[in-house]
Parts: sequence; C-alpha cells; structure tokens
Amino acid sequence: MQRETFEEQVAQAISSLPEEFRQLLDNVEIFVEDWPSKEQLKSVGLRDRHELLGLYEGTPITHRDQSYNLVLPDRITIFQKPLEAQCGSEAEIKREIIKTVKHEIAHYFGMDEDRLNSIENRGGN
Repeated sequence: MQRETFEEQVAQAISSLPEEFRQLLDNVEIFVEDWPSKEQLKSVGLRDRHELLGLYEGTPITHRDQSYNLVLPDRITIFQKPLEAQCGSEAEIKREIIKTVKHEIAHYFGMDEDRLNSIENRGGN
C-alpha cells in the first residue's frame, strides 16, 4: 500500500472514533513509520520487528495531574510494514489499522495490555 493511502487510512480510523473520545485526545500526536526502532522494540520486550504494529509512548490521561504541563506531546506510532506483512489483502490492512489505532488510543486512555487483551479476546475491539 502506498504511504499516502496508509496514512489516509490511519486518519480515517481516528475520524471514525466517537466524538467524545476524539475530544479527549489532548497533547498526543499520531505518526506512521515503516518499522519500529530497536529502542521501541526493546521498550515493549520484543525482538522481532514484525510483531509490533503500533506503539503508545507517553503519559496516559489517567496518570496526569496538575504537574502535567509544558511537556512534549505523547506519541502514537502505527507501523506500516509489520501491518502489511501480517495481512493478506488491502481490506485486511484497513481492518488492522482500525484495530491498531483503537488499541494504541486505549493505552492513551490508561488501559494496560492485560485489559486490552481481555476485551479483544471477547470480540470487543
């Protein structure tokens, strides 16, 4: 998939979020990169760059208090090449982009991996 098309799909995934969630997205930027860096992989305990589809880096809103000000924006990165490698069609890539964006935004809202896995295993992605 062309980078521009991939980025458009990420933007659409964000736009498709309910308004009440989009309004709460504050001091967070969303990026598309080809692959995760070694440091990003290490930060989540992975070695295989094909395994990391997205990454939230920052302070979840549930951990922010009055001292949270004048900080750089949190960062959500969606990794194009691992997503493409795991999907067999453009339609599947689009579905995985939506799922990955929702997953990383859930981290922004303070959900940990265990809770997210529980929700996703129940089919509530």
